[in-house]
Amino acid sequence: MAPPRLPPAVRRILSTGPSIARLASKSVLSVSGSQAPEFLHGILSSAIPTSTRPFYSALLNAQGRVLYDLFVFSDHNINGRPAYLLEFNSHSSEAPPLLDLLKRYVLRAKVKIRDVSQEYDSWAAWDPTKDPEWESQRDWHFAESGAIEPAWPDPTEEWPWGSQEHFIRDRRAIGMGHRLLVKKGSRPAQASHYDQVAQIAYNLHRIVHGVPEGHIDISPNNAFPLDSNLDIMGAVDFRKGCYVGQELTVRTYHKGVVRKRILPVLIQSFESRSSSEPADVDESFESDIDIQPSLVVKGSGPRPRGSGKLLSNSHGVGLALLRTEHVYGRDAGHLELVFASENGASWAVAPWWPEWWPQQ
Repeated sequence: MAPPRLPPAVRRILSTGPSIARLASKSVLSVSGSQAPEFLHGILSSAIPTSTRPFYSALLNAQGRVLYDLFVFSDHNINGRPAYLLEFNSHSSEAPPLLDLLKRYVLRAKVKIRDVSQEYDSWAAWDPTKDPEWESQRDWHFAESGAIEPAWPDPTEEWPWGSQEHFIRDRRAIGMGHRLLVKKGSRPAQASHYDQVAQIAYNLHRIVHGVPEGHIDISPNNAFPLDSNLDIMGAVDFRKGCYVGQELTVRTYHKGVVRKRILPVLIQSFESRSSSEPADVDESFESDIDIQPSLVVKGSGPRPRGSGKLLSNSHGVGLALLRTEHVYGRDAGHLELVFASENGASWAVAPWWPEWWPQQ
């Protein structure tokens, strides 16, 4: 499904030129020590590269549900030895504090973990004209369960996430740009020739690209990694050795079915939902609102089962966790997807598949 025309308020805020935003909602932990790679390999859902390189990953609980999605930057300690910096969403949530959680797993490993959030700022940058220069063609592995994995080119030739310290190519989706860490209070070098924008512009950037992030989109202790697109975004390795939450994740890959996905959605009032020019939506809605499927023609079929969830949203666009059967039903014109706001008003939800979404 092609992306819809966005509301004027979104088009005004959405940055289309070289842009950079400081992400105040992020914290950073340092993981160093001679056994740091083995330590992270045993708890994160992605494989740890043999040399210290950046990547995107997740930490799951024992039941295979997501606790944190995170970027892992390459770093070095005061002795010049390789280390890692973990950037994650710092807002309080149902997940245990990440520092406490990691220390619980250390046991006798030769690893040092400390909070360095007061030393670094996290930034996101994107440039629609320059980013395609390094964005290589993507191939995909499709599992019968519906899981999808990016098949990167030979990593010995070029690491897909980049090779610089404190810098990551954001490969979660085509067009996302890159992430970087800089010393607290400093400005990245790119800031001199990028437009600095507010974090809301970054949030809209990732929403329209269909990229979930943090505790609102990937609910701690509730979200499954495949429902949350972590497989497509390169955060899950289905062939590595044991890690926390691996058993259920791999079982779903081989024998289960992925029934839900997070997709970008257009939020419209019922009066304007058929308009070719979507109206501005002034309000933002609470996350976790139920999205209900409704038959377009009453009595034309069995009542649709299940519901979806509205996640991050602003200015009439958002992300939503939806059953794929409901999305296909709406594509075919059989269903409408609706939710009720706190004041009782009804709203229509129009999902779309991002342009980068893998096609089998």
